[in-house]
Formats: sequence, structure tokens, C-alpha cells
Amino acid sequence: MSPTKPYLIRAIYEWCVDNGCTPYLVVQVDARTRVPREYVRDGQIVLNISPEATHHLALGNDEITFQTRFGGALFQVSVPVATVAAIYARENGQGMAFEVSAEETSATDGKVGAGETAPEAAEPPVERATEHAAKRNAHLTRVK
Repeated sequence: MSPTKPYLIRAIYEWCVDNGCTPYLVVQVDARTRVPREYVRDGQIVLNISPEATHHLALGNDEITFQTRFGGALFQVSVPVATVAAIYARENGQGMAFEVSAEETSATDGKVGAGETAPEAAEPPVERATEHAAKRNAHLTRVK
């Protein structure tokens, strides 16, 4: 049976857009995540995935991909669904948080894909970053 997580992400995204809200995605960054590393804080990045902020958004079952601008420069973002920690509406904070296990985020640690830079050595362990995210997103519903 396929996991529910990608379907829930798509549902919250559609709900946000239908209600005029801005969908934000919280991602636990690992070696498979293609994002500008200079925007990663505490091992996570928060991404605006609204239709106005993205081009060619694809909310797939295994990966979320889109083009967006960081500091004016176009960037192709690729996020494994397994590393998504939350999706929520910026305007009211309503959304859903997900468990991101250490196995999911460390499956390919140390391996850097084409066009990526290695994660900073000073990044905190996954457990600490997850705790920090849980405190920031306490109003979200956590799904295992």
C-alpha cells in the first residue's frame, strides 16, 4: 500500500490555494535535497510553494520539484517527500506536520548529487533539528 504522506501534502496545498493562503513547506535537508544551502537553518529550509512563487511545481509521490528564485537567481528545487516535515498556510499557521525519521534523512548522507554542495559540517544532528521544528510548529497536527 502506498504511503499517505504525499496525498496529504497535496491536499493541504490545494486547501491553502483554494482559500487564498500561501502554502509553506518545511523540509529537513539531507544530501538528496536540492536547495541553495546558504538558506538552510538548523538543518531545515522553509519554502514558499505558492503558484506565484513557483514554476513547474510537481507534487509527486516520491519527490517535489519546482523552479523558484532565491536572491533573484532561478533555482531548480528538488525535495524528497520523505524529508518534508510540515506543510502549512503562512497566514494562519494551519496545516500538518510529519515525522521525519533519521533513517529517511540519512539514507544517502555524504553523497552529493550533481549541481549540489555538500551540507555544512556544522549542521545539528537530525534529532535536535526535529525537536526545534516541533517547538516552532506546535500548532500543527503530527502524522506518522
